[in-house]
Amino acid sequence: MQRLARYAAPAALVLCLLPSAVFARIKLITLPVRERVEIQLDNPDATLVEEERVVPLVKGENQVDFSWANTNIDPGTIVFRVIGPGEGKAVDAKVLSVSYPPGEAALVWTVAATDSGSARVRISYLLGNLNKSFAYRATASNDETTLDLSQYMRLQNLANEEYGSTELWAGFGKEFLKPIGINETKEMLMNRFAQVPIRKTYTCNPQEFDYLDRGQNKLRVPMHYVIKNDKASKLGAASLPAGKVRIFIQGAGANAESATAFLGEDWGKFTPIDDEMRLYLGVAQDIVVQRTIERRDQTRVAGNLYNREIIIKYEVENFKPQPVTLDVAESISFVRNEIFGDNGREIQWELGPQTTFQGGPDAEKSSIDKVLFHAPLPAKSADGKAIKTILKLHLILKNEW
Repeated sequence: MQRLARYAAPAALVLCLLPSAVFARIKLITLPVRERVEIQLDNPDATLVEEERVVPLVKGENQVDFSWANTNIDPGTIVFRVIGPGEGKAVDAKVLSVSYPPGEAALVWTVAATDSGSARVRISYLLGNLNKSFAYRATASNDETTLDLSQYMRLQNLANEEYGSTELWAGFGKEFLKPIGINETKEMLMNRFAQVPIRKTYTCNPQEFDYLDRGQNKLRVPMHYVIKNDKASKLGAASLPAGKVRIFIQGAGANAESATAFLGEDWGKFTPIDDEMRLYLGVAQDIVVQRTIERRDQTRVAGNLYNREIIIKYEVENFKPQPVTLDVAESISFVRNEIFGDNGREIQWELGPQTTFQGGPDAEKSSIDKVLFHAPLPAKSADGKAIKTILKLHLILKNEW
């Protein structure tokens, strides 16, 4: 396929001068080589290609044939522009018209030139089957306080066209000058971020993560590395695209680099600037959370309206040799539906005085239907026994029926 500009994928370019009293007819046998190719990959649904070529013209009208075979070009997006003179004598040129040969994947531009010479032209178009995806490698330090994050872009060319030296741009970061072969898959290192601060979190949320053992009311406690896409974390220059993340941890001692261990894989979500990416590490086996409903009462307000009170008790044991913080999250509507059933009514609620979480809910991460608390847990004792921590959440649901 031959291309001329930012989006186009031409397969053949022919210039003709119509033989008449006014015009001579010239047909180009060999298509001029590409002078420049740029591929923009910032749109997830379409790939923009731009090519430039220096095309010889004769005085008068010229016909430029642009065709593509077995290539997924959107013909409605093809744009042809004369952007300046080529080599040698300057020639003023402009596009007079465009026509579509019937039954062909092609179009023909009529270009008028003030004199014989050459012009630089640009053809742009949207191209299908040139796909990109992102992947990451995250290597945590042995103390799990920082990680090194490598970001890769994988390009898969199924467009039935090859490109030589091509400028690739993902929509952020630097451009890459790479050749792209037909049916080729190419992976490129885009960025490497060293010593990105991380938080290791332990979270229980019955709506999101369910129970580890429903019969014993034991909640599942997943672990995550959390990174924030901001300047303070040595990130924040652009959004982080979604992609698979392979997670490793460095070993201890002099051979820490060679002792790197694989922790698992997770799918990193699209993370805008100042947002957080959570990387799943598995379920904690040494933090035990037992959740029970200690109280469920209702008081008539008027007619069939009631105020309902719920107290949820959490019995937490940390068997780790160091203290940790447990994040306890609850969806208010989930709690209401779990105990009283879904009545379809918009929920009105407030925290009751018997809530025992220190510091109250996290104002940034809580919402109209969710509360999130941070509960500090002491390390296990010297004899290996966990110190049980009792926490309570008191909810008052108003005007229920």
